Amino acid sequence: MSSGPPSLRGVVVATALPFKENPAAPAGLEVDYDRYAEHCDWLMANGCDGIGANGSLGEYSALTDAERREVVRVAVEAVGDRGVVVAGVHGPGWHQARHWAELAAEDGAHGLLALPPTMYRADRAQVVEHYTRIDEVGLPVMIYNNPVDTKVDLVPELVAEIAGLPNVRAVKEFSGDVRRVFEIAELCDIDVVAGADDVLFELVADGAVGWFAGFPNVFPAESVTLYEHMLAGRLTEARQLYERLVALFRWDSRTEFVQAIKLCMDEVGRYGGPCRPPRGPLTAEHATRVRADLRRAVTGIEALRAVEVV
Repeated sequence: MSSGPPSLRGVVVATALPFKENPAAPAGLEVDYDRYAEHCDWLMANGCDGIGANGSLGEYSALTDAERREVVRVAVEAVGDRGVVVAGVHGPGWHQARHWAELAAEDGAHGLLALPPTMYRADRAQVVEHYTRIDEVGLPVMIYNNPVDTKVDLVPELVAEIAGLPNVRAVKEFSGDVRRVFEIAELCDIDVVAGADDVLFELVADGAVGWFAGFPNVFPAESVTLYEHMLAGRLTEARQLYERLVALFRWDSRTEFVQAIKLCMDEVGRYGGPCRPPRGPLTAEHATRVRADLRRAVTGIEALRAVEVV
């Protein structure tokens, strides 16, 4: 990696976190660090640009403090010099988020992903202070706009104000409003990163330069190919692949996204495994729908491969 500030662009995978049964662990489930290290290695070997540790998909809020820190350490060791580790430092207040940012810096993370205050509908001044305190740690920061879960909307004008902080490099856009890419670009110089899988095509076509992604946990090589098609302007090829994946990608924007992605990992021969409470297993109806969307995606990918071979 270069000696300058690391880039937060490219395909950074919000990693699912494997658990194994242990009656003595919280909810009877213990983090399987060996499997997690292997998964991070597999993602990097399949062309991904980085690992997003302790995101919502990684069930950070269900972890103990010791587990949450160890996840970052394991990711850093597994990735090595092949890419970046972006540590989620989400917290109810800036003092918790800054604490996790300081530990992430100490443990070798290359960047930070930060929601606004997670349990409080903060006003504009409080949101700016939240990010100012995180920014002071010194690592590159990707702010995370998820108004559905936080009830705080980082609208373009607010993004532009936060972008004035010295270490804020990118915004993960999860609002679903694809019109925002142009408006953000009009107001400030910050990298826009697609934050939901099912708006990847639209956001990158409009100028997004990264993908903080969920379903590459299942299809890393195909996801990297899709992203590279988009960046290179090969929109026909990108659309052919995207339309085969997008029905499955929509699960990344649903309440059951963690369970859905883990189920798909299990179905394709990876290990997804169970979730910790408050997340329980999928309902039978949801599991059936996820499997159907997965079959459609796999069939579509195989059909495209057959055409390429011919």
